[in-house]
Amino acid sequence: MKVYTKTGDTGTTALFGGTRVPKHHIRIESYGTVDELNSHIGLIRDQDINVLYKNVLIEVQDRLFTVGAILATPPEKEILKNGQPRLNINRISEEDIVFLENEIDLMETALPPMTNFVLPGGHTTVSYCHIARCVCRRAERLAVHLHEIEPTDEQVIKYLNRLSDYLFVLARKLSLDLHAEEVKWIPRK
Repeated sequence: MKVYTKTGDTGTTALFGGTRVPKHHIRIESYGTVDELNSHIGLIRDQDINVLYKNVLIEVQDRLFTVGAILATPPEKEILKNGQPRLNINRISEEDIVFLENEIDLMETALPPMTNFVLPGGHTTVSYCHIARCVCRRAERLAVHLHEIEPTDEQVIKYLNRLSDYLFVLARKLSLDLHAEEVKWIPRK
């Protein structure tokens, strides 16, 4: 199978199920941003961080491929003619969301309470987490927009929301682990 198909040379691409849409379609923007997020998470995973975080991030990357597949499937193409689901994969579940919540709770036990917003930065790895968090928020906004146009699996939206929280707490935890200064934002008066 060749990587290039030339079918997108006119500015359209195929969704799962064969429907062709413009490459700027909200559905393409949604799963394209999830793909971008997955790449940023890979960059975090490539840093010199605790193997436990790396394992969580591998799990997250797996789930993001599932999120992308769900977003790439229009509702009218979700079920095949034989009645079977088009995507023969485990969907995003409540357990996936609870997994992130548990990881957040675990990291927060070691962190001082937040009294102010913090400025992104302090260490390159921490900054990568903040960039990923921002991309995750954009992916969430796009998924919500898509959901307003066509029904989308609401677990996807919940997962992206919780993942952005996880990435924020991971940034704070890595600041602690890496002995990076966490700069508080103090509004000017």
